[in-house]
Amino acid sequence: AILVKPIKSTRSLCPECLKVIDAAIYEEEGKVYLDKECQEHGKFTELYWSDFKEYARAQRYAVVGDGTEKPQTKTVHGHPWDCGLCPHHKSTPSLAIIDVTNRCNLRCPICFANSNVTGSVYEPTKAQIGAMLNMLRGIRPMPADAIQFSGGEPTVRDDLPELVQIAKAEGFDHVEVNSNGIRFAESLDYCKELLDVGVSTIYLQFDGLSPETYITTRGLPLLETKIKAIENCRRAGLDSIVLVPTVVKGVNDDQLGAIVDFASQNFDVIRCVNFQPVSITGRIPYEKRREMRITIPDCLQLIEKQTQGRIKASDFYPIPVVVPVAQAVGAIKGRRYPEFTVHEHCGMATFLLKDGGKFVPITNYADVDKFMQAMGQVHETATKGSRRKAQVQLLSATLRY
Repeated sequence: AILVKPIKSTRSLCPECLKVIDAAIYEEEGKVYLDKECQEHGKFTELYWSDFKEYARAQRYAVVGDGTEKPQTKTVHGHPWDCGLCPHHKSTPSLAIIDVTNRCNLRCPICFANSNVTGSVYEPTKAQIGAMLNMLRGIRPMPADAIQFSGGEPTVRDDLPELVQIAKAEGFDHVEVNSNGIRFAESLDYCKELLDVGVSTIYLQFDGLSPETYITTRGLPLLETKIKAIENCRRAGLDSIVLVPTVVKGVNDDQLGAIVDFASQNFDVIRCVNFQPVSITGRIPYEKRREMRITIPDCLQLIEKQTQGRIKASDFYPIPVVVPVAQAVGAIKGRRYPEFTVHEHCGMATFLLKDGGKFVPITNYADVDKFMQAMGQVHETATKGSRRKAQVQLLSATLRY
């Protein structure tokens, strides 16, 4: 018999009846799995992370936040039934998301939101969205400074520019729109209108660099539409687009390096690529899920291979790695900054810096671990009341690492 020892216990949902059931995360043959069993529907095992070493490396950066002072819901039935800004929520807002509609102008074969097949329309009024924005700005100790309007497809709402204005009036510094880009491709004037009312970033669905990719993922050959949307944003003066490829094994996982290169070639308007391994949420058969499944370590390894090692898997860090920076600067300035205490296995990131005619990872210039350790020391010094000394430590760490 083979004894498999769980890494940790957790709770999950039965994909058939949606009951909350016990689950275990465990390692086997160098991979990490989620295992759960429903008394009625049996056992389910899903691949979680395809590389245990990367999973363990990310685990080192785990940070649990201190939550919010005024939760919006009470604990009655437990997760996920009390979901909302609940008493167990441990993070302060990094990027708040409001779905402003579930209507969409596409019927994508792969759709995280399952839009257009719900059988009903969800579309909060301007007043309701205004109330949501006001609540988010009222969160303490750290109010939301950044908001994303999502859906469905937000641009099918003709009043989207007004929603952006409401968000800016509420005090949001960063307002972005999650979009498939169709309306941006159709109208330069629409791009200008959103920029004029204060849009910061377009979070653009961008699955690859071939028309065939979009036929599989979106049902239409949309590559030219994406390129036109980027060009119209450029002409309008918008200089912040995030490319968002949904990565599916066997569909576009051979294009990750090419997408990074495309982004770097259009750096004047594209600021980030956010690869999202396809979210398999139980709406397709198990064998099909296994065929499509791709995890974060898979993507990191593919990026390294497809960029010929220019960007390595080891250049990426889990999001909470930056928490010491927010804490250090916050302690010096006497205020709170977003600390990004998201789950350490939720995502990995790196920065690329332009060096002459090429882009290289920030790790080529900085020792991330030593710098973050130094930021921890800055935070400790500042919290003990020596802000001037902490400022000197901050400058020294910046120059040294």
